[in-house]
Amino acid sequence: MKTFALRLCILPALLLAALAIVSCQKEKPATERATGPAFNPYSGESVYQEVQRELEKNPNDVQALYHLADLYDRNGQYAEAIDTYKKVIKLKPDMGYVYLKIGTAYDRMNKPSEAVSFFKQAEKYMPDYPVLFNNMGVAYGKLEKYKEEIASLKKALKLRPRYTAARFNLAVTYAKTGDKKAAMSEYEELKKFDEGAAGTLLKEINKYS
Repeated sequence: MKTFALRLCILPALLLAALAIVSCQKEKPATERATGPAFNPYSGESVYQEVQRELEKNPNDVQALYHLADLYDRNGQYAEAIDTYKKVIKLKPDMGYVYLKIGTAYDRMNKPSEAVSFFKQAEKYMPDYPVLFNNMGVAYGKLEKYKEEIASLKKALKLRPRYTAARFNLAVTYAKTGDKKAAMSEYEELKKFDEGAAGTLLKEINKYS
């Protein structure tokens, strides 16, 4: 197995299912990097070694495999993360959250077709999770499937109206496809609860004027 190249100084003590907005496209739309539960009280390297020891005892330990995949993911080793996540779903195919993690990793590798495929599988288990539809929308955008992108982002906003990333992404897509009126409508909505992001959004919209 590839040596774990540590790039993170400290991993958090408890990885909750939190949302972290990151830039993914030319217009800097935001995909959410959702994280799963894992207890990391030590440095990343020592945690990695501990997880490896657990897997030596039991190669089919689902929790340890998920933990290892998450460490790879956080370290930017997306290919290794995907391979390990796939081992998890082979053992436990109903873990919908893992399909989301695989899709997001593929998106970060700039493989949007593969990302969409896994996001669709995640949807079967997580039909009410807005992060999924935001990320799916971003992947569709990279494929220039703007109709599908808009539909996915609207689903995300239906589930969470004050979702900064999804509203930002939707507005940029409208602007990109020539619908400035719709883009400005999303800008006005965003300004109601996130003026900072709205200011950045307005600059993005104006690039397409």
